[in-house]
Amino acid sequence: MVTVPVRRVIWPRTARIIRSIFPPIDLFEDIADPADWEALASAEAKFNPRIRDSIGDLAKVPVARRVTGPGASWVMAPFVHCSPLRPGRFSDGTFGLYYAGDSTKVAIAETIHHHSKTMRATAEPAGWTSQFRELIGSLDATMDDVTGQDDLLHPEIYGPSQIFGAQRRAAGSNGITWPSVRYSGGSCIAAFWPDVVAIPTQGAHFAYHWNGQAVDYVKKLDTGEIMRVQ
Repeated sequence: MVTVPVRRVIWPRTARIIRSIFPPIDLFEDIADPADWEALASAEAKFNPRIRDSIGDLAKVPVARRVTGPGASWVMAPFVHCSPLRPGRFSDGTFGLYYAGDSTKVAIAETIHHHSKTMRATAEPAGWTSQFRELIGSLDATMDDVTGQDDLLHPEIYGPSQIFGAQRRAAGSNGITWPSVRYSGGSCIAAFWPDVVAIPTQGAHFAYHWNGQAVDYVKKLDTGEIMRVQ
């Protein structure tokens, strides 16, 4: 296994971009004890069978590592709705991660890369195609720093980094930090558990313009500002 340094990462501001179509999950926003979530979900599912789909797989997160209260669904969602159909750099999709950047520009650049791959794969027509919301949080945690580990930071090949991520999660790591591959000078984190990051608040809303081959413009919806993607 690759050995990397562990360092304390203190970011007063983290930025994460998600699709705006995903609503908050009421169970996580409530003040109910996380230890009671399975029982509450089971009771609600008797009246609304779709509730299990919206809540996701609670077994993916141990009770002690769950977070609750206003905004908690934004943190819990990537862990309970993970899937092998949606792998990432440090997970094959069998477990979830909370990805974020150290600035809005980093978060947008990372999102554009993955969004563009989906748009190309489905041959989507040109236009303002999708809306996203920004989640603003913070971080103060020890993490594995993979700076300089080129085999773990390949732009497209995730096999070695997914193996590394699974090994470090099993070993008890809080998560991983690395220099952004999509935005020069920026940094990213991937937290292995919800309680590693602060519960975020909602920031700006964005729309991405797809020209048929790439995302070429990003619009900040609250101000109307349009930014050209370099």
